Amino acid sequence: MISVTRVHTRVKTQGIGHPWSAKADRLQSATGIMLGCFLLLHMHFESSILLGKEAFYQVVQLLEGGMFSSTGHGFPMVTKVFSVFMLLVVIVHAAVALRRFPAQLGQWRALRSHLGGINHRDTHAWFWQLITGFILFFLVPVHLFTMILNPEIGPHLSAERVYHDNAWLLYALLLPAVVIHAMIGLYRVAVKWGITAQRSGLRKLAKVLIIYLLCLGSASLVAYMFIGSELSVPVQPYVPQ
Repeated sequence: MISVTRVHTRVKTQGIGHPWSAKADRLQSATGIMLGCFLLLHMHFESSILLGKEAFYQVVQLLEGGMFSSTGHGFPMVTKVFSVFMLLVVIVHAAVALRRFPAQLGQWRALRSHLGGINHRDTHAWFWQLITGFILFFLVPVHLFTMILNPEIGPHLSAERVYHDNAWLLYALLLPAVVIHAMIGLYRVAVKWGITAQRSGLRKLAKVLIIYLLCLGSASLVAYMFIGSELSVPVQPYVPQ
């Protein structure tokens, strides 16, 4: 019979139950919740363009601290600083999440074989979160670096970026990946930490949110395309009437 001491030693050697693993799980969940909640707010702020240029302009001035300006115009530096902060959060989230990422081709094959032999919804959801996370690893930094280097936003300037600078290609890929990843992530965090035991209802809510956010984001992207197509180059910032 293997002694308790030997078993304990083997567990410690293999790193199972290591304190860092638990801390990494909490850090991954905390940053994931932060990013997921930010996405929900961000997409609704962006969708204010559907209410017209004036509505989007006012939302931008509010978020950039226009109430503290004598002219009422916001400070683009706020967007720059916040983008840097979000980039740091993304880096931390990705760093702690990578420890669960299959690193070898054989591991990917084993995972695909395993998924093909089971019918477990949460495992399949985790797989899609893995795939979208890999995609976001490349797309999110591009988006955030763009906002850091060029923080000027507004009805015309944002439309210029989408239409004239062809950023719609980036957003068309980014939108489904980030929505699916974030909503599945929030669902898994809620289940993981025992926030709710109603998995079936929570899965339905996640699906509804995915469809809703995809429709909202697509409509906003189309609106920016239409506005951008009507602008002549060089594009002038929007001035409220």
